[in-house]
Amino acid sequence: MQAFAELYTALDSTTRTQAKLDELTAYFDGVDPHDGAWAVYILTGRRMKRLVGPRRLREWLAEASGLPDWLVEETYQHVGDLAETISLLMEDDSERPAVQGSFAEWVEQSILSLRDLEEEQRKEHVIALWRTLPRHACFLYNKLLTGSLRVGVSRGLVERALAALSGKPRALIARRLMGEFEPSAEFYQRLFDEEHREERQGQPYPFFLASPLEGDPSDLGDLSHWLAEWKWDGIRAQLIARPGGIWLWSRGEEPMGGRFPEVEEAALALPEVVLDGELLAWDEQVLPFSQMQRRIQRKTVGPKLLKEVPVVFLAYDLLEYQGEDWRERPLEERRIALQAVVEQAAQPALRLSPITDARDWPALAALREGSRERGVEGLMLKRRASPYRSGRVRGDWWKWKIDPLTIDVVLLYAQPGHGRRANLYTDYTLAVRDGENLVPIAKAYSGLTDKEIQQLDHWIRRNTVEKFGPVRSLKPQQVLEIAFEGIQPSPRHKSGIALRFPRIVRWRQDKPVEEADTLDQVRELLRIYGS
Repeated sequence: MQAFAELYTALDSTTRTQAKLDELTAYFDGVDPHDGAWAVYILTGRRMKRLVGPRRLREWLAEASGLPDWLVEETYQHVGDLAETISLLMEDDSERPAVQGSFAEWVEQSILSLRDLEEEQRKEHVIALWRTLPRHACFLYNKLLTGSLRVGVSRGLVERALAALSGKPRALIARRLMGEFEPSAEFYQRLFDEEHREERQGQPYPFFLASPLEGDPSDLGDLSHWLAEWKWDGIRAQLIARPGGIWLWSRGEEPMGGRFPEVEEAALALPEVVLDGELLAWDEQVLPFSQMQRRIQRKTVGPKLLKEVPVVFLAYDLLEYQGEDWRERPLEERRIALQAVVEQAAQPALRLSPITDARDWPALAALREGSRERGVEGLMLKRRASPYRSGRVRGDWWKWKIDPLTIDVVLLYAQPGHGRRANLYTDYTLAVRDGENLVPIAKAYSGLTDKEIQQLDHWIRRNTVEKFGPVRSLKPQQVLEIAFEGIQPSPRHKSGIALRFPRIVRWRQDKPVEEADTLDQVRELLRIYGS
């Protein structure tokens, strides 16, 4: 535990990539395999199921510290991070011993073991640790306990450290970290085995992620070297058909077995393959994403919903064929085999993503302008000679998205952010004008620069009308421009409208509130572009 706590502190105290890589490499070099497995599990973004909720922890904190509930709440709102609040309020002048025991023991015996205890026993166990752990270890324990441990380390950086130590290709390490795994000593040791077909049957490959194209596409060279496809607005997924069965994995490494039975049934007609593609609501043509959301929200699907929102798997790459890894072969070769596989399966729920042909870049740009009417987000550009890489590697795959929709909105409420932004008001509720009233239309927390966040935070603190716990009601004086990818009706929102992926484009300090957009203007966008 002590070594991992020191690693966490070191990683959290630097922004230099090389420094983080050095810290990771030093930690994993000679680490106990069981500890290493849990470190990999946590650092690659996996979360343990929360066993105690934040409200209950605050109640226990009030009891353990002897402070009144209101003071604990006020302190929490000021600090902005529950784990840090606990570690601060439980600190005393006593000399606390160094942390004993391995990281794996701490996770399994001090956190996972809580699930076998009654609530009163849980409370006693947790409070006893609060009273004995040094502050840095208490902070880390609470982060693990609440499932909110975040540190500025990408999954790719962990892969690089493990690959450097083992001498194995990073792509192999990345593949073995995909999907679900038990953080055991055996798993950690298998990460460094020689490559062979012992991989878990339903294990997916790391996804190849495209980079946003922000310049002129003609800078990419001759169009004949590129394959253009529509950028579909669905769920990125891998469909795995191997002798042991059929598996569906989302890009977020979530197993989706049983959620899309028509796709899994269709996959029974496939040979031994792994396909990359998109799950889409489809009835003669692609349906709006709002329809797909009806399926996403269900783990089991009844006959009525299956009929109302049929789903297809639109394949656009072939990663494995007849037991062989095809990722290093050129895209053009993979595409030919993919087409043959899909056509031979002849299943309505399995389709091939069509190629978008154009004579030159201006003609392709003209086709792209009609993306929104087609229900797509723009175009994907893929180099015909490219292999299928792991992660976001620039140069071979680009997403050439259409410009988002934008509106000017009024800042109505604000509340503190999380992590490093816990002491700043960075989460904003935004509204449009409706006659003399302001109607909330979206929430956003990204898009401003650090300097703008500081300036707006200062303004928020001086222009608060009322407080509701962590939320501040503000004087309606600031206008922000927000961008969003889609718009749809929503009975759950006061405005009757939901925006997809809203984010701040700029702070319109030049624009008065009277010039912000109205609800009628947003309804017109819904009429034109809505789903």
